[in-house]
Amino acid sequence: MRKARVLFVCQEITPYLEENPMSHIGRYLPQGIQERGKEIRTFMPKYGLVNERRNQLHEVIRLSGMNLIINDTDHPLIIKVASITSARMQVYFIDNEDYFQRKQVLTDAKGKYFDDNDERSIFFNRGVIETVKKLGWAPDIIHCHGWFTALMPLYIKKAFADNPLFAETKIIYSVYNDDYPGSLNKNFINKVPVENVVKADLKHLVDPTFANLSKLAIDYSDAVVYAAEETNPDIQKYVKKAGKLALAYKTPEEYLDAYSEFYDKVLEGSEVMAD
Repeated sequence: MRKARVLFVCQEITPYLEENPMSHIGRYLPQGIQERGKEIRTFMPKYGLVNERRNQLHEVIRLSGMNLIINDTDHPLIIKVASITSARMQVYFIDNEDYFQRKQVLTDAKGKYFDDNDERSIFFNRGVIETVKKLGWAPDIIHCHGWFTALMPLYIKKAFADNPLFAETKIIYSVYNDDYPGSLNKNFINKVPVENVVKADLKHLVDPTFANLSKLAIDYSDAVVYAAEETNPDIQKYVKKAGKLALAYKTPEEYLDAYSEFYDKVLEGSEVMAD
């Protein structure tokens, strides 16, 4: 049997961004899972403050070149890649001049969240899916990290449910304490739909708060991981009510083995297993 394949979709990864609990997991979890016998692919947004020269990013021409239509506007999809040699892993970057050239991540220089974070998130998640399709790489698990990835479960389970690459894919959503204040753009709900995704699927986005966006992700995920010691209590209650398979918070010393075992549990009953 082939190795189980895990796709990591990350909001932040160090050393490309400053280290914090999320970016640390984004960096070391894929390496640890690869070392435990699974095949991996890793994606993050190519924020403008990612130093391309220092990190030796280069464009992958064969994967770039298509446009994604968001809010009736075409946005070119550019794919870049870098290698973390010590970990024997590559990181793919989703780039676009309109969304990711600014020298900040999610907030401006004054700490205000960007008004177009909703569209940036849509572009990133759809960009990852289109790139994986071009790679022809069928993931057994997609593990999403950070609210910026919260649309991935919806798109995989609804828009691409009939695509052979994703037909058997299990999705895990990690809950962090990365709450944003207030709500995203009120027009978010009108921008998310694509084929097979309609407004009726998006009830939580009537008011796109952090908790509601997370609930949308949880609805379409197969399992949930608590990636921080303290997380939004409203989300915790929702996970329990939904009856989702969940993994409690694990310390930095515990999480690699715990996550690997959790992946196997999520895949139980599948023909795919790690070597």
